[in-house]
Amino acid sequence: MQKDGLHDEGSTEHATILPGERPSEDEKDIDISPRKKDESYIEHVDTQGQGQDNSLGDVLWVDWDGPDDPENPKNWTYRQRWLITVIVSSFTFISPVSSSMVAPASAQIAQRFDVTSTVLVAMTTSVFVLGYSVGPLVIGPLSEIYGRSKVLQISNLFFLAWNIACGFAQSKTQLIVFRLLAGLGGSAPLSVGGGVLGDVWRVEERGKALAIYSLAPLLGPVIGPVCGSWIAERSMWRWVFWSTSIVDALIQVSGLFFLRETYAPFLLEEKARRVRRERNAAHAPYRPVMTVYEITTKRSWQTIFRVALTRPFQLFGHETIIQLLGVYMAFVYGIFYVFLTNIPNITENIYHENLGVGGLHYIALGVGLTLAGQLNGRNMDKIYKYFKAKNEGVGEPEFRLPSMFPSTILMPFGLLLAGWAAEKKLHWIVTDIGMAFVGASMILTFQCVQTYIVDAFTLHAASALAVVSCLRSIAGFGFPLFAPVLYEKLGYGKGNTVLACLAIGLGCPAPFLLWVYGKRIRMGSKYAHKGRAPPTAANVLHITKAGSSGTGISSPTKTAEQQQPGEMNDMKM
Repeated sequence: MQKDGLHDEGSTEHATILPGERPSEDEKDIDISPRKKDESYIEHVDTQGQGQDNSLGDVLWVDWDGPDDPENPKNWTYRQRWLITVIVSSFTFISPVSSSMVAPASAQIAQRFDVTSTVLVAMTTSVFVLGYSVGPLVIGPLSEIYGRSKVLQISNLFFLAWNIACGFAQSKTQLIVFRLLAGLGGSAPLSVGGGVLGDVWRVEERGKALAIYSLAPLLGPVIGPVCGSWIAERSMWRWVFWSTSIVDALIQVSGLFFLRETYAPFLLEEKARRVRRERNAAHAPYRPVMTVYEITTKRSWQTIFRVALTRPFQLFGHETIIQLLGVYMAFVYGIFYVFLTNIPNITENIYHENLGVGGLHYIALGVGLTLAGQLNGRNMDKIYKYFKAKNEGVGEPEFRLPSMFPSTILMPFGLLLAGWAAEKKLHWIVTDIGMAFVGASMILTFQCVQTYIVDAFTLHAASALAVVSCLRSIAGFGFPLFAPVLYEKLGYGKGNTVLACLAIGLGCPAPFLLWVYGKRIRMGSKYAHKGRAPPTAANVLHITKAGSSGTGISSPTKTAEQQQPGEMNDMKM
């Protein structure tokens, strides 16, 4: 018997999902689908042999009120879910715009604050990205405690306040500190936004939503400098910050009115509090009231923060796959920000273009990103299915790697073409073609690394992606600092040749090594996905009717370790 999502002790019907089988907080990539209409809900759970206090037998387990519960975000109307998707994508877009929009105005800033060091000039742009490396490690856990909507909007207000302050900075120190703080707040959409989409869309519905969301953090750094160059030329550098603040304020207002809370554990905790109040008001006998997400592990801020702050670095310290792909992804992201910060120098010193026209060259990066991203997005699943069919229907994470092979060639080729075209003062279109190849390599690497890590580290995908994100953000901050010195000493041709050699040394071996040895590495890994478990009686059990034999507790659905890699679709961006 079920009432208002409370699991009754006397239930005797079949069930395919027990409360205790809900994924833990780190299992972000597992879809929590609603139960079918003929499935019952269970309150009493035998805890013998599970390492839990037997007093849990009297717990009232709070869950959704059946598969069609309107409080479940996945059951909200299509219009409501798309509205949330657009708002979250807008938050995710404006932050990367701010990260790079200041690049074309860096010369004006240097003149205003009498900055002669090329390192400090580059830092005014790249220090924003340093906040991306730290923010998600704190903001992610906070969103699991206080809900995604509150944390996202408060973080955005934090970003908005410091972004406005950047426009009023009176010294280079103030500007750098304000930019760092703005980056901390601006990292929230990148760490929380993907989770919001996973909350409101079922796996089979997420394709279009993820396509829109994933474009935001990649096109933002390209569109920002195009706008920033015209603003800096026609006005002053302070309006670069104020203009993004005005747009962000409009997005914030829309979030205040329309961005509802979507995180299921948080919503069920609120429901549990209502149940407790109702039982207290009715003077009912005391019984613990807990959500179904708390049956295996008590949701506490200590546990959430401990996992979020330690597991990513445990993975990096022990997993060869994370080390190899994390370092290469950091290198590619660093090169991307080298171009973002040095395009104004190339267009002004080599091609003698004004600031506004020079900013249009950023479109070349955007063209490469968009074309390669759309082409790969259409073919990645086809490639995976092809190799899966050849492997007797068993999918492997390594089947995500073929698209990475051309990316390791496009990166050094683009670097050499752009560098030597600028060095020899060839037509600007040749330099732009080189930039487009760099952008294409960046998005191909990004997509392949993301999907491969999600497939290879199913249970711990969130932590694995967190450490890769941290590494690439640190590189995005650090690379632009040494690039001016590199180009000053060697010129654009030899300087990009050095970077191209590093790209060949770091990038080219990675997909080959993982294609050949990836499965062997995973088999010896503590955290990686080991492959598909065969369907045996040991992992296909059922809850029996009252009076029949059996334990009464089972796991008939696929656990995270039993899922095929290709089925893990809920990625964080």
